[in-house]
Amino acid sequence: MPETRQPFPPFPPPSTSPVTSPPSGGGWLPHGYHLGTHSHTEGQLVYAAAGALATTTARGTWVAPANRATWTPPGFDHSHRFYGRTDIRLVTIPAGLCDALVAHPSVFAVSPLPREALLALTERRAPRPGAYERLRAVVIDELAETPEQSLHLPEPRDDRLRAVTDLLHADPGRTATLTELGRTVGASEPTLSRLFHTELGMSFHRWRTILRIHHALVHLTDGRSVTETATECGWSNPSSFIEAFTEVVGQTPGRYQADLRGGAK
Repeated sequence: MPETRQPFPPFPPPSTSPVTSPPSGGGWLPHGYHLGTHSHTEGQLVYAAAGALATTTARGTWVAPANRATWTPPGFDHSHRFYGRTDIRLVTIPAGLCDALVAHPSVFAVSPLPREALLALTERRAPRPGAYERLRAVVIDELAETPEQSLHLPEPRDDRLRAVTDLLHADPGRTATLTELGRTVGASEPTLSRLFHTELGMSFHRWRTILRIHHALVHLTDGRSVTETATECGWSNPSSFIEAFTEVVGQTPGRYQADLRGGAK
């Protein structure tokens, strides 16, 4: 997007009280910008045309690189953090239209058609009567047909499991096995393995992979090399990192960075 675009107007003060009308529009946010916990009585799509963002709720964290959008239905307390210089686009979905999308926070892939519609909706040009509503309907229709993506990192309630995930959050590159982590927190490997499946719906290995991918997206958005990112996030070599990243994100780390550079022009 052109560098002449203005910084995004201030968000409303963070609050856990529902905000009737969430902010809409588009603009640039600096790396690391954080919007604290709040909620809306309407739905909200947040799309980073450049950069990346993380949306956190009580159910966990969803990360959206520049080819994805986060969806937060009405009533969910959530916060946002932005990575890289982010060209952020916000679209409000009236409560009466939200049933067309999933009833929980999620991430959707953004194909070329909804991407162009999202950009047009947030360029702040005065549209012809009804044009905004028609474009918004296109976005809703497209996302309603798009499978949810796998960048959700659920968080545990069990104290033993939370002790393990806290260690990994503090050091995603930590290579300890689940048995070794269990010794550290005073829980057996079978118990922790069962808790990962019952509470988080995935294996320990899968959860840690998603955590590492979250951090890898931040590093890549910040301009770090693929090799450096692989090492810092705990992969033994760049090839295994590229394979895992491509399986989760849907494109190679190099392609992701190339798209970021293209979007920032």
